[in-house]
Amino acid sequence: MFTGIITDIGTITELEQRGDLRARIDSGYQAAGIDIGASIACDGVCLTVIARSASENGAWFDVEVSAETVSKTNLADWQEGSRVNLERALKVGDELGGHIVSGHVDGVAKVISMTPEGDSTRVGFEAPAELARFIAPKGSVALNGTSLTVNEVEGNSFGINMIPHTRHVTNWGETQVGDLVNLEIDTLARYVARLAEAG
Repeated sequence: MFTGIITDIGTITELEQRGDLRARIDSGYQAAGIDIGASIACDGVCLTVIARSASENGAWFDVEVSAETVSKTNLADWQEGSRVNLERALKVGDELGGHIVSGHVDGVAKVISMTPEGDSTRVGFEAPAELARFIAPKGSVALNGTSLTVNEVEGNSFGINMIPHTRHVTNWGETQVGDLVNLEIDTLARYVARLAEAG
């Protein structure tokens, strides 16, 4: 489990197709603190560490990405040099600053607008129709692993307000209109909708 509060921005240094996609990510995490088998959310996708060692920045770690995961996320767009949002798995006693995030991405949303609003940026997205019904004003979504609050919803489109701090400590400062981002809907919204269907 994760909270959607990004703790580092990693850089992809190697990509290799070996049946599954294997990626090496350089991070500011310390190698001694990364266990083999640990879960790390990479742009919101929960991936398992299969190797790790110290690096100039702190540590690199390797992950394997299945074809199923690539097909449901924006990881097909990863390239060497891409910067990715990272979050370590939640530990008992950690502060829950965002919302409960599983790291199981539901699909991708497309950035359709970016408008300055004071010091912040209003970002508009288009979600797949089958996921849009789970998105509500003042609800939570995880976008590229970042816990964000929905401001408005209209049909399959929704908007969020990105404060300067968020753009600075994540890879959102590099996002452009047309980009595809990983979307995980709020787990609570999913269960509420399921209960309503059953009722």
